[in-house]
Amino acid sequence: MPTSLSATRPDAKARAWPALPLDEWRDTYTTIHRWTQVAGKIRLAQAPMINHWWQVPLYVTCRGLTTSPIPYGVRTFQIDFDFIGHRLVIQTSDGATESFPLQPRSVADFYGEMMARLRSLGLEVRIWTKPVEIANPMPFDQDHQHNAYDPDYAHRHFRILMQAARILTAFRGRFIGKVSPVHFFWAASTWPAPASPAALRRRVRARRTWLTT
Repeated sequence: MPTSLSATRPDAKARAWPALPLDEWRDTYTTIHRWTQVAGKIRLAQAPMINHWWQVPLYVTCRGLTTSPIPYGVRTFQIDFDFIGHRLVIQTSDGATESFPLQPRSVADFYGEMMARLRSLGLEVRIWTKPVEIANPMPFDQDHQHNAYDPDYAHRHFRILMQAARILTAFRGRFIGKVSPVHFFWAASTWPAPASPAALRRRVRARRTWLTT
């Protein structure tokens, strides 16, 4: 609920829901999409399986997106996209932190920097480097084509995600049954529904292999 009359003014609404024309930020969008797949695949590689693949997505924070804590032996670590300060931040449960700026850089450069920073924290993680469920996928470590980052549009995108998460969280609160948290899925399936439970089980096994191999 608004806490003051100023929160209901038209200009406040415009700030909360900024314009985000796809044609104007397409290059930034396609780059960020691949960056989030790198982080998401790191979470997928380490997190135990949860029903409905709830161990896979990212979550909206007050500054951007996060993996939430990821298990690594007796330690945990977390990867955050900060779309206000425009940094990628990795934090561990033993107090160590690494970060680097979000700026125009290729997917290959981002991937290399991410994995190097993880290793510096004693985190050896292996992922399948091919992005999923996008046209003409190019392995992360070979992708020098996608390299755009406009901080203004990245921040607009975050502000819209924040408002969407706020509204969806309020909406799910009205249902007393099982509901998921608000998820940011970095990949989404468009496969047809399986014909039988056995077919569903085969698909789940194949999909997990496909995402992680």
